[in-house]
Amino acid sequence: MRSLLAIVAAFALAAIAVAQEPVTFSTEDGATIAALQYGSGERAVLLVHGGRFTKESWAKQVPVFRSAGYAVLAIDLRGFGQSHGPGEKDPSGEQQALDVLAAVRYLHSHGAKTVSIVGGSMGGSAAGDASITSRPGEIDRIVMLGAAPNLPADKLKAPALFIVARDDTSGSDGLRLPGIRTQYEKAPQPKKLLILEGSAHAQYLFQTDQADRVMREILSWLSQK
Repeated sequence: MRSLLAIVAAFALAAIAVAQEPVTFSTEDGATIAALQYGSGERAVLLVHGGRFTKESWAKQVPVFRSAGYAVLAIDLRGFGQSHGPGEKDPSGEQQALDVLAAVRYLHSHGAKTVSIVGGSMGGSAAGDASITSRPGEIDRIVMLGAAPNLPADKLKAPALFIVARDDTSGSDGLRLPGIRTQYEKAPQPKKLLILEGSAHAQYLFQTDQADRVMREILSWLSQK
């Protein structure tokens, strides 16, 4: 039997497909960021892809966020998809954090009072770094899938949910969990570390039988006060 979450997502997708709007905006260092905007409102979620993906990779998750009442913005980091700018051939963590901050500020300038971020892999690290370098109150909450900030996690300004598969491995660097756990332990409260079974990395978790649980955990985290 299909889960309730999957049913809701299917109906929501049919209802809001026409609401997708391509937009662009600039970063502080002159990059042009391409994004897909889904609706508007006071509560917004920013989706930031991993290294093997683009903004379109969130298509199955967008309806769930929309049905939960969030405006959604999915971006291409510079050098990916339709985004371009300084350093696009090998963007630094600092530049990717600028991309995320530009998206956060775009959402605030278009009516959002709270902006939370969900990022996968490098997009999760960019979300963490953006929280660290953001102005107080700019970012409400963050979710990092298979990732942790590049910068010291004790400087995070937003409550952080870390989600990682126990056997998620990064090539010759080995398991990701020890490094993520180290950053998690440094992060200020409130925070949460969710360790799932398996080896799926970041957004690939949505292609496993744990996809519904991952979405429930994310929505629960974003809805907390």
